[in-house]
Amino acid sequence: MGERPEGLRARQKRETRQLISDVATRLFLERGYDNVTIADVASAAGVARMTVTNHFPLKEDLVLDLQEELVNGMARAVSRRAPGESALDAVRRDYGERLSRRDPAIPDADAGWQRMVLGTPVLRARLRQLFDQAEAELAAVLARETGDTGLAPRLVAAALADVERLLFEEGQRLVLDGEESEHIFAALAGTARQAYDLLEPAVGDYARR
Repeated sequence: MGERPEGLRARQKRETRQLISDVATRLFLERGYDNVTIADVASAAGVARMTVTNHFPLKEDLVLDLQEELVNGMARAVSRRAPGESALDAVRRDYGERLSRRDPAIPDADAGWQRMVLGTPVLRARLRQLFDQAEAELAAVLARETGDTGLAPRLVAAALADVERLLFEEGQRLVLDGEESEHIFAALAGTARQAYDLLEPAVGDYARR
């Protein structure tokens, strides 16, 4: 069966959220992150200040507005893994699929955005927090799937989350080096292959369904 059509209220909510995010990003890039307030964003977007904070409780999330994919992506891939797939297999496959569809959560050719994130301590800290949350979500799924409450789920989650973090940082580096989008995605595919191959002997069979 196909997905249910999006309702009017859900579509309006999604469109408002996207509008706020787009306006905030433009203002941050024009004026600098620290020089823009939530009130500035609300005014420029033509919405109430509370509407902004309802969608983005933290100011930094106006910049890092794809946190859902960052936090839940690996855990979701593992929980939905196919018969015969291990945790590593699922995360590797999911990353390859994200590269193929040019997932916006993967650093692309927006150098101004990347410089803003890397040059703003609160944004760097929030990004690190999101990756830590992703690791915790993955560890919880692995523990639930395997029934193991010991070290292994946390250790495997840490290893896979470190690869995800490394790939994100490598993407940022390539963007700031001025590489074209196609080269960035091709390079990340090669780096991902190498990273997951290195983990394969240690955790390749863990949580195989």
